[in-house]
Amino acid sequence: MKILLIRLRLIGDVVFTTPILRALKRAYPGARLSYLVEREAAAVVRNSPHLDELIVVPRTRGIRRVIDDLQLARRLRAAHFDIVMDLHGGPRSSWLTRATGARQRIGYDVEGRAWLYTRAVHRPRELRPRHSVENQWDLLRAIEGWREAAPDPAADAVEMGTDADVDARVAARLGGLGVTGDHELMVVHVSAGNPFRRWPEPAFVQLVCALALGNDRRRLVLSSGPSDRDAAERIASAARLQLGADRAARVVDFGQFDIAELRALVVRSRLFVGGDTGPLHVAATTSTPIVGIYGPTLSARSAPWRDPAVPTAAVEPRSLPCRPCEQRVCEPGDFRCLTTLKPEDVISAAERVLRPGA
Repeated sequence: MKILLIRLRLIGDVVFTTPILRALKRAYPGARLSYLVEREAAAVVRNSPHLDELIVVPRTRGIRRVIDDLQLARRLRAAHFDIVMDLHGGPRSSWLTRATGARQRIGYDVEGRAWLYTRAVHRPRELRPRHSVENQWDLLRAIEGWREAAPDPAADAVEMGTDADVDARVAARLGGLGVTGDHELMVVHVSAGNPFRRWPEPAFVQLVCALALGNDRRRLVLSSGPSDRDAAERIASAARLQLGADRAARVVDFGQFDIAELRALVVRSRLFVGGDTGPLHVAATTSTPIVGIYGPTLSARSAPWRDPAVPTAAVEPRSLPCRPCEQRVCEPGDFRCLTTLKPEDVISAAERVLRPGA
C-alpha cells in the first residue's frame, strides 16, 4: 500500500499532523508512507522514523507556480498512490490530491472543493474548542476499514526527529558563548507571523528580566521569526539595559537559528515561553516545560499535544466575547486579548512549571 499525506504552509500545522504518521504506520506497518510539504516546514518531518519519502515543494507564484504544479502532478500520478489525505484543504492541496488519481482521496468538505475527493469529511466552520490534532484525526476515520481509537496525547504525542549534526552544532555555539551544563538555559520566542499573536514587546522585556533575575545560573536565548527578526534584538537590548552590566550576560546573544536548531536549543533548556506560533509547537515535541501565551486563539485548540505529565501552562484572557477570532480584523481595535495579558501572570506560570511539585 502507498499512502500520501499533503500539508502545505505553516510549521505548527505540520507538527500537529505528526501523530497521524505514527497512527498510519501502526495500522499499516507494511505501507509506504510519503509526505508532501513546503520547504519552510520540511524540517519538522525530515527525520521522522515513520516516513519513507519526503516531498518538498517550493512556494512559487504566477506562471512558475503553474509549471511547478503541473510537473508535480505528473510525478504524483505516476507514483500510483492508494490513499491520499489532504490535511490542508486549500485550493492547491486539494487540486494536487485530485491529480494523484488515487482510489481513496480524503479531505475536508470545503465549499467548492469537496468534489475533488472520494470522501469529504465535515469540518464545522466555527472555531470550536476542539484540538487541531483531533480535527485532523477525523480524516483518518474516513479511510475504508479504519479501526483506530481516538488520539491520546500521551500515546500519540507530536514529534520531531533529532539530528545529531544539528545538536552538535548548537552545543558548540553554546559552549563558545560560555553556556555550559551548569547553567539553566531558557528559550523565549518573542514574535509571531502576524500582529494578532504578538504579545507587546515591553511585556516580553519584563518577563525576560524577571526570569533572568530568578537565579544567577539562568541564561536566556531570545528567538524571533523571519517576519520580525529585529524583535529579539530590541527586547534583548532593553532587558540587558534594565538588568545592568553585572547581569546583562544572562541574556545570551545566540544569533539566528533555524527550526531544527531551535528544537536542539529547547531540548537543552529548562523552559520555553512563547505565543501560539510554530516555535511553540516545535517545542512541544520535546519534554521541556512550556508556557504558551494565547490571544485570539484558544489553548483548547492548539495547546502542546504531548504527555500531560510534562509541565505545561497556558496564559490566556477570559470572557472576551470576540475570542476566538479569524485574525483578520480586530473588532475592538486594541488587541485586548493580548494587551490585557499581564507579565506577572506569565512569570508566575513560568515559575510554576519550573517547580511543578513545589
